[in-house]
Amino acid sequence: MWMVVLSSPQTLAQTAFLRNSIPSPTRVSLSLKTPCSSLTAKCQQQQKTQEDGIPADEVKILAKFKSRHNYIRVLEVSRKAEHPFRGSRLLLLDTPGNIHSISFLFKSLTNTYFDVFATLPPIVPPGPLALLGFGAGTAARLLLLHHPSALLHCWELDPAVIQVAREYFNLARLERDNQDRLFIYVGDALNATVPNGFSGIVVDLFSKGSLIPELQDPATWRMLRGRLRKGGRIMVNVGGSCVEAENRLRDGKVVMEETLGAMKEVFGKKVFVLSLGNRKDDSSLALTGDLPHLEEWKNRLPGPFKCYADMWTPYSQ
Repeated sequence: MWMVVLSSPQTLAQTAFLRNSIPSPTRVSLSLKTPCSSLTAKCQQQQKTQEDGIPADEVKILAKFKSRHNYIRVLEVSRKAEHPFRGSRLLLLDTPGNIHSISFLFKSLTNTYFDVFATLPPIVPPGPLALLGFGAGTAARLLLLHHPSALLHCWELDPAVIQVAREYFNLARLERDNQDRLFIYVGDALNATVPNGFSGIVVDLFSKGSLIPELQDPATWRMLRGRLRKGGRIMVNVGGSCVEAENRLRDGKVVMEETLGAMKEVFGKKVFVLSLGNRKDDSSLALTGDLPHLEEWKNRLPGPFKCYADMWTPYSQ
């Protein structure tokens, strides 16, 4: 039986399956930018891990092409698959095949780092949120659904990704239902601005399987800090050792630490980290600002998100 194995690293390391050149036998790694199973375990939920195999006939390729910026693939996992990704559509970008978006047919939660992004609105002042790195809209959908007053300004570099999102991830309907709350721009996310600044900024910027190099530069974080309103915060997917970049020299753990170091240079002790995966450095999110009052934060979060508030620790290196 052909097997597709969804493992805890965040890449599709073997792309033979997607290139229609499967040797016999073969196994293909397919996984999210941060491990799906790690968050559910820490939130006391029980389900299979990504290491469990999926028969290849339960994974369908809906789209596969190269754009100016990305090698784009859309996969659909059968509802019959015995796996946490069953009933989902996945957006894979770049040669390593990082999953940049996930959408389930009958549920909104993903049990991935996207859910953590949806905890930001209660701890920032009123005002528009920026989402830098839109993908197919997973984080935007969660923020709009679970925070009815949220106003999102989103940036995506690749127009082909937005086209795919509208065709395969119901983005057109999301836009139609939220015409006064969701604004999408095609272009460089680091140019994102609105009058009077953002109340919060979500950063999920990867290219060629790695965090973009600008995020290892303190000047970038000074710039982004300058685009916040008073009391605003930034929440960032900083990757980790599970990242496999196209350039082997861009080790995921090293890039993560360089990014966190650049953030610390700008925000000092006001950088907190939420670690995912089986090891501390597998993959992480970062949050700026003073640590919120945890009980107040949790009281303002929908039930499924409350557990994430307890997972943040000060960045100490």
